[in-house]
Amino acid sequence: MKFTKQQWQWILYDWANSGYGILVVTAVLPVYFKAVAGQAGVKAADSTALWGYANSFGTLVISLLAPLLGALADYPHAKKRWLNFFTWLGIILTIGLALVPIKLWKLLLVVYIGSIIGYSGGNLFYDSFLTDVANNDRMDRVSSTGYSMGYLGGVVVFIIFLVAELTNGFNGLLTSYGVARFSFILAAIWWIIFGWPLLKDGRQHYSVENASNPFIDSLRRLRKTLYHINQYKQLTWFLVAYFFYIDGVDTIFTMATVIGKDLGIKTAMLMVVLLVVQLIAVPFSILYGWLADKFSTRRIIILGIVIYFFICIYALRLQTLTDFWILAILVGTSQGGLQALSRSYFGRLVPKNDSSEFFGFYNILGKFSAILGPFIVGLVTQWTGKSTVGAASLSILFAIGFVIFTITSSKSVND
Repeated sequence: MKFTKQQWQWILYDWANSGYGILVVTAVLPVYFKAVAGQAGVKAADSTALWGYANSFGTLVISLLAPLLGALADYPHAKKRWLNFFTWLGIILTIGLALVPIKLWKLLLVVYIGSIIGYSGGNLFYDSFLTDVANNDRMDRVSSTGYSMGYLGGVVVFIIFLVAELTNGFNGLLTSYGVARFSFILAAIWWIIFGWPLLKDGRQHYSVENASNPFIDSLRRLRKTLYHINQYKQLTWFLVAYFFYIDGVDTIFTMATVIGKDLGIKTAMLMVVLLVVQLIAVPFSILYGWLADKFSTRRIIILGIVIYFFICIYALRLQTLTDFWILAILVGTSQGGLQALSRSYFGRLVPKNDSSEFFGFYNILGKFSAILGPFIVGLVTQWTGKSTVGAASLSILFAIGFVIFTITSSKSVND
């Protein structure tokens, strides 16, 4: 399938912020934080919990603001302005991570929380641009390719980081902490270079009529949408199901590295595992888009939820590096595909002129789930002293999401 220039610009943004996703959220900063916190006397289980709490709190702010921000972005030409604002906020604070002194581990968490706000806010408007760049027939393929390119971009930027790591900071030029800081700068530069085409040329084709006071008018529109929410029953039930199952997806993504560290897996091996997961996710994200075209988006979303349920159950037996490899590979097969098809499935349901407003609700439920999941893992980990039990506790969320989505989703939307 050939994509238009605008679709490629949209897809390339996923490549752009992949550096933040893999280096800051998943691979380097969690390990770096545990190292500096441990050096300050913080216990391993406590630092794992604090990392979970930071992810929860960081998403809370953007979650509360998402519907209003989405409504504000639905006015003509507003979507690109908001995308730029939050993207640059994320980029600047990602650079800030490299400037925080090693001893100030609490400040490191604060700056990380701010960068999450920028990253998550940018993704809200990036996601809502999907309705502007693709029609219903092309959404699955465009969305899946976006995730696939995001993972591929993550692989490339991760390899650059690994070169620095495996050469001892480019033959001693950087210390071990310096390599981590280098990765944060790298993530920011990566974001700037490859995100620039969409930031500069993104075109909003659907919008509501301009208003003399967009803020007040947006509040009125939100109130009207909530008051008449019964008119969007299928969309509402999808969001409820999405709230539960995406919780587990996001939590496993953000907590995987610290769980690996708690199992005693060395940092270098964790980096290799994460690299392989990224590589696996590239073809499987595209495969999910192809399977959705062949068998329906609904059926393949259900397949992805089921796979994740068994991933959580399997977490109970995590003891060795081999066990961790198996779990990581299973995650790689379904993470990008499930997220991509959820986005395109929702994109078909929303009114196009109000897409950002509705993607705001999509974002708020996704982010609120990201608050709940890490909190559950952190709490269960502290109670039991085992992060594997914390990961397994997420299975109930996938089970609830599976039941709701299976019962309430309509075959006509995606067949």
